[in-house]
Amino acid sequence: MKKLIAPLALAALLVLTGCSAEDTSPTSPTSPKDSEAAAEEPQAPDLVGEWQQSNAASEDAYQQATITADVITIEWVSDGGDTRAIYRVGTFEAPTDVSGAYTWTSVRDAAATDSALLPSTADSKDFTFEGDTISYEVSAVGTTTVVDLKKN
Repeated sequence: MKKLIAPLALAALLVLTGCSAEDTSPTSPTSPKDSEAAAEEPQAPDLVGEWQQSNAASEDAYQQATITADVITIEWVSDGGDTRAIYRVGTFEAPTDVSGAYTWTSVRDAAATDSALLPSTADSKDFTFEGDTISYEVSAVGTTTVVDLKKN
């Protein structure tokens, strides 16, 4: 038993002293390249990519979106991702401004949504991007709710 306790105590001591050691190495001065990076102008947000609903009532049923350079495609997702149905395919206009909320109006691609089971039939839909969230209203079966999407 004594043979087991000694190595454990030594290991615990090494872990504790390793965590409490101070970094005494000198810091390097800021390079001109670092100063340039700090002085760079803020960029407009990049919304291209995969997005998933963050305020869904269920982990197995939610909306997700794919945004490309000029198209936003939104799907209903259920069965934990096994079932997908088109909700909306429409235009996307990337933000060019870096300040505040960004809103765009998407025009529906009727050819891509007319045969869908549960599509958005509105010819246009407003989307807002603020912080790290895209929001829009969804109406189905007489109920309207706001969907919030976060980038994956």
